[in-house]
Amino acid sequence: METEISETLLFTETNDVPHWKDQITTRGLIASALLGILFCIITHKLNLTVGIIPSLNVAAGLLGFFFVKSWTGFLSKLGFSVKPFTKQENTVIQTCVVACCGLAYSGGFGSYLIAMDERTYKLIGADRPGNNPEDVKNPGLWWMIVFLFAVSFLGLFSLVPLRKVMILDYKLTYPSGTATATLINSFHDNSGAELAGNQVKCLGKYLSVSFVWSCFKWFFSGVGDACGFDNFPTLGLTLSKNTFYFDFSPTFIGCGLICPHLVNCSVLLGAIISWGFLWPFISHHAGDWYPSDLKTNDFKGLYGYKVFIAIAIILGDGLYNLIKITIVTTKELCNKQQHLPVFTDILDESSEPSELLLEKKERDEVFLKDHIPLGFAVSGYVCLAAISTATIPLIFPPLKWYFVLSSYLVAPGLAFCNSYGAGLTDMSLPSTYGKIGLFTIASIVGNNGGGVIAGLSACGVMMAIVSTAADLMQDFKTGYLTLSSAKSMFVTQLLGTAMGCVIAPLTFWMFWTAFEIGDPDGLYKAPYAVIYREMAILGIEGFARLPKHCLALCCGFFVAALVVNLVRDITPPQISKFIPLPMAMAVPFYIGAYFAIDMFVGTVVLFIWERVDKKDADDYSGAVASGLICGDGIWTIPSAILSILRINPPICIQNLNLFCNCFGSDMPHHLVPPTSTSISISIIQKIIPIHLVDTSSIQISKLVQQLLTCWCN
Repeated sequence: METEISETLLFTETNDVPHWKDQITTRGLIASALLGILFCIITHKLNLTVGIIPSLNVAAGLLGFFFVKSWTGFLSKLGFSVKPFTKQENTVIQTCVVACCGLAYSGGFGSYLIAMDERTYKLIGADRPGNNPEDVKNPGLWWMIVFLFAVSFLGLFSLVPLRKVMILDYKLTYPSGTATATLINSFHDNSGAELAGNQVKCLGKYLSVSFVWSCFKWFFSGVGDACGFDNFPTLGLTLSKNTFYFDFSPTFIGCGLICPHLVNCSVLLGAIISWGFLWPFISHHAGDWYPSDLKTNDFKGLYGYKVFIAIAIILGDGLYNLIKITIVTTKELCNKQQHLPVFTDILDESSEPSELLLEKKERDEVFLKDHIPLGFAVSGYVCLAAISTATIPLIFPPLKWYFVLSSYLVAPGLAFCNSYGAGLTDMSLPSTYGKIGLFTIASIVGNNGGGVIAGLSACGVMMAIVSTAADLMQDFKTGYLTLSSAKSMFVTQLLGTAMGCVIAPLTFWMFWTAFEIGDPDGLYKAPYAVIYREMAILGIEGFARLPKHCLALCCGFFVAALVVNLVRDITPPQISKFIPLPMAMAVPFYIGAYFAIDMFVGTVVLFIWERVDKKDADDYSGAVASGLICGDGIWTIPSAILSILRINPPICIQNLNLFCNCFGSDMPHHLVPPTSTSISISIIQKIIPIHLVDTSSIQISKLVQQLLTCWCN
């Protein structure tokens, strides 16, 4: 997604820019820690349910403004003198929050890290070739914290020397960073004060609604897996059996409001292809393609098709984008080497008005004022790499020190590619680069040397570096456009990363102890845990013992992902904007269609909203989405506490099987029990006033039965 926003429109008064130390405040760090906890919980919840994480930069900027502005306003009413809340402080808070919650994703709590645990090992099966019992390492709070501290800081030092090249010379857009800067500038511009206040009120209102609704749903979720609104067959029993139902989730509806229409429609299309056609088709061949008496999570059956076809699409999409970004990066670098813009020559450009040139000059001066020495960055990277090389093999013995050292030698180049690609396209691909490390190390170590653990941990090392490097450069762009010091951005990234190394494992541990993580029939399926472990097994064993035709189908979908991406790039924009995204389509192949329904509801609401009042939708859709996601995320905390205390919901709304049988909707009318007729009459009379009903009791019963038969079947 490319976003073009004129930087000149983001310029506001540059007088009295605070010193870089003054931009980092105690209240800002406290607000960042609180928001970091909230956003880590949200990221974990999305990671462990569907694996789709929307961009949280804008939400972090909005909530940072909401928290501090509310606090300063409250103190002012009490008569206290408070320090003015500047856009630089707002930018620092946003940077710290994103750095913190970013580790909830790149830390692998929903992917490579949890793929090592015993539950995932048992889910795949002890008889699966390559799935060895010694390749098991259950989550532990202390070793996870140590591991994150060992790997999470190197990416920050790897690209600091290139900040001027990426931001000023190459003028990379970084769309999410630019959009966040636009929001923050509007909040602190006098002309946008009224809009900012309305956005904050809107966010607070929908946050409250989401929290109350999530609390209300809990009372009806009972103890069983099939209880509650999360499993209510809103589209009928037949579609419900194929996971097509609306589960009333504010989080997924909020994601639908944030994610582009194309992403949401791609997710729904993937759900229709897989759960609407492909899986029912394969199920009809049970007994021929695979044994019909297997468990639902046996990889020799339908479950194997779901996992490996999803992997094929993800790998195809990732490979294409990796090749694309590499080609684009190489081409742009060659072009830039022929003629690089020079900062000192900016005033010589006579084609632009002098006022705009002065504005650019002042931005550049603020960005370059606080220098980060090259020697500091290089020595920091070398020291951290040495510490990490010595530490990681103690946590993961199969990953020898020379593998870790080799990763750190190639990581800066991959981090540059990922950061450059994110600046051009807003696509950060840490999982793709992580899979390179996973397959490479797993295949080298092999089956007898702990190849699965070595590959998964190598994936984590690579993901951490390329992810944090891209996040830092994107935040440099936000800081550049909000006149924030680059040094304050870098220090804040370090502080936010340190917070994340503690907060992300702690919040994950809350989920781990309170819920059944990794249960394929539960709420927190952790879908990518199985996928990542299977990738590691493929790296050391190959495609042994796959179900019949599974390899052929995987190859077909792998090629299809490549072709769809290629068609998207070679067709005109007016056509390519309707071509689906393979990566988004792959997610429901394994997880199910229910969240796609929720996200599609969100995108339909946004689509109608944009048609009715586009400006209103642009101004408030982000606030509504953030409120829905955050309210549901906040409820996760008391829900987890109740679960830890073994306090169960008092009521269970089960599925409609018993309900339909009670009405006898699947039986001929003359066999319907009298109780069902009386129940039908009482219900219909409550819905329709009795003086409007001019039919017999039997006819009323028939009408109700026909409606229920349509719904239940």
